[in-house]
Amino acid sequence: MTVLVLGSGGREHALARAIAADPVVAAVHVAPGNPGTAAFATNHPVDAADPVAVTTLARDLSADLVVVGPEAPLVAGVADALSEAGIACFGPSAAAAQLEGSKAFAKQVMTDAGVPTARALVCTDRASLDAAFDSFGAPYVVKHDGLAAGKGVVVTDDREAAMTHGLGCDRVVVEEFLDGPEASLFVITDGIHALPLQPAQDFKRVGENDEGPNTGGMGAYSPLGWLPENTVAEVMTSVVHPTLARMRELGTPFAGLLYVGLAITSKGPRVVEFNARFGDPETEAVLPLLTTPLAQVLYAAATGVLDRFEALDFDDRSGVCVVLAADGYPGTPRKGGMITLPADTETVHVIHAGTALDTEGHLVAAGGRVLVVVATGDDLTAARDAAYAHIKTIDFPDGFCRPDIARKAIQKQI
Repeated sequence: MTVLVLGSGGREHALARAIAADPVVAAVHVAPGNPGTAAFATNHPVDAADPVAVTTLARDLSADLVVVGPEAPLVAGVADALSEAGIACFGPSAAAAQLEGSKAFAKQVMTDAGVPTARALVCTDRASLDAAFDSFGAPYVVKHDGLAAGKGVVVTDDREAAMTHGLGCDRVVVEEFLDGPEASLFVITDGIHALPLQPAQDFKRVGENDEGPNTGGMGAYSPLGWLPENTVAEVMTSVVHPTLARMRELGTPFAGLLYVGLAITSKGPRVVEFNARFGDPETEAVLPLLTTPLAQVLYAAATGVLDRFEALDFDDRSGVCVVLAADGYPGTPRKGGMITLPADTETVHVIHAGTALDTEGHLVAAGGRVLVVVATGDDLTAARDAAYAHIKTIDFPDGFCRPDIARKAIQKQI
């Protein structure tokens, strides 16, 4: 099997790495890719959000499967173009991707499907924002209606900060705040059948103890020992299958990866958001634990035969990933900083999230989140210790990380 992965970040590196380990995969290509994916796949300088360019490349490569990593190509209709060309694509149509592309659309689908979620109001001006803030009270949860690369959400007790964010967008969704820890559940689906992956928890705030502004994610871990045992089954029954049924009713069946962001509240799981692709950095923590061959599952979902698999299997290890970001992130990250990486070990590997090669071939920072250090271990403590020990051996003077990824879980403080 020849597989083409679209994207250039850490999620795509992790996906391509897992796909390459599938015994039926003969070749992996990534567009545009990064220096990390170049180590085991062929990179192509093609815009992942250009439907024509992607379809042409897939044809030239005789790709059996195209896997869409980021959200922008989905909303741009890349999956539609590939489908029209008769090329199997793991990723929803542009219409179905509105589950991520529009928070307002997603909320309406949840309401229609009876999905447990936060109450919400769509706002377009100061008056409607004031009314929503009065209705829900603090903390104020304000979400940009469109795509924002994981940075369009503000959660704050500062009403003026919430108002500023709301007025800076054409349209926002204001929600009631949900109590309880958050969890991420990835679900692979062909539009009818659905298989959950192992849940993970990520860390959105830039600083220790969840301080500072939201980011695209500073680390993650899996499994979640504190999660009630029946949570995944409950979410599949109350959230996933009703949502898929409603999308079919709308004439826009959702096939691909449904990301269910959850708050585990005192009243049970509540949906915080849907995304239409693998989450980052949870993907980096979860995929190393998966023992079911990934490419075969994604191909089955893309071709409508996911029922060939009864469940996805995971080993009994734990996974922890820690993001190394460039100084200044999530504001204006410092780019161009030199990086020297040690060799991967049996239990630790490094994912490239925002790197490039300079004119002399040196590895440098080229984004906000630059590297993701991924470790596995017999338990969460072993995995966490291995990740942070490896970070100390990386030479990246302009980089920083959160020191507390998975710490509260280990201390049973969740």
